[in-house]
Amino acid sequence: MLEPEQAPRQESGVIGWLRHNLFGSIFDSVLTILALLFLIALLPPIFEWLFVNATWSGADRSVCATVAQGGTQPDGWSGACWAYVGDYFQQFMYGTYPMDQRWRPSLVAALFVILLAPLLIPKVPHKGWNALALFVVFPIIAAILLLGGVFGLPFVETAMWGGLMVTLIISFVGIAVSLPFGILLALGRRSKMPVIKMLCVAFIELIRGVPLITVLFMASVMLPLFLPAGWTIDKLLRALVGVSIFASAYMAEVIRGGLQAVPKGQYEGADSLGLSYWQKMRLVVMPQAIKLVIPGIVNTFIGMFKDTSLVSIISMYDLLGIVKKSFSDPTWVSPVTSLTGLVFAGTVFWLFCFGMSRYSGFMERHLDTGHKR
Repeated sequence: MLEPEQAPRQESGVIGWLRHNLFGSIFDSVLTILALLFLIALLPPIFEWLFVNATWSGADRSVCATVAQGGTQPDGWSGACWAYVGDYFQQFMYGTYPMDQRWRPSLVAALFVILLAPLLIPKVPHKGWNALALFVVFPIIAAILLLGGVFGLPFVETAMWGGLMVTLIISFVGIAVSLPFGILLALGRRSKMPVIKMLCVAFIELIRGVPLITVLFMASVMLPLFLPAGWTIDKLLRALVGVSIFASAYMAEVIRGGLQAVPKGQYEGADSLGLSYWQKMRLVVMPQAIKLVIPGIVNTFIGMFKDTSLVSIISMYDLLGIVKKSFSDPTWVSPVTSLTGLVFAGTVFWLFCFGMSRYSGFMERHLDTGHKR
């Protein structure tokens, strides 16, 4: 037998990759060249504005404004004002949370990362205990640390919370609540009991038929009108309820799509084993349905994470709200301040959303055991 020969150079290595992915045909080559020209024309000015001409330190707007605008930069200068971001960074993260107490949200964030990381790694054991600690024990500890008023911790009202902290709190609660409630709503919509099915369909269609800003407005303005005199509900709690209800309705439809994609034979096989309805759903049907709709679930999570910026309608300031609020500070008013703040907020949102998207892809590949070619 002859020894196997090496693949031709044009079919392997860097040359092969370029040929197959970028220059596989005349049309592909034209698109590749146009894309490269577009990037060459676009990226250098952006890089120059973000880093080369940027101002990295300073105490006020003078370092980010030209001489004609009352600053120290030469006329015609244009660059990002990262000095402003550095000055406001603490507020972007914590809002107006007291300076001497900001170790508390930092500790909560550290606990969240410590509990979340093992849950996201498939090979780490004891997932049940880990989930119990993250979704049951952690919220109690976080509420005690953030609110205070007990164990000698000063009380900090939620009106002082803001920035990325509020964005993450609303997102975490929305995700933790919407998934189980969405599953129950999806099961209820497919139920054979007319009353249960009608109630679930009415809830889903009602919530999906109105924008989130309307739900938040109703939770903030209309809900207190139905409470007894003297009763009130915290603004943050209203936002949590509104976002959770809204996300649950969308999650229900995503889960229902997964349930409909599970072959009928799986239902019949579970029935033939004598499993009860809840055993059939928990052990056979639901794991397959959730695996099939991971992209839809993560897409809902990403949309909800970005929609937290709408809580400004009820005077809660998340990351984007704090950034926009800082534009009115005369100390840092300049032509590039607002754009720099929006770029910073957009980058933070993108990092979180991209991270969720990449983890979604990882889980799809990890769980794709029954459909591999």
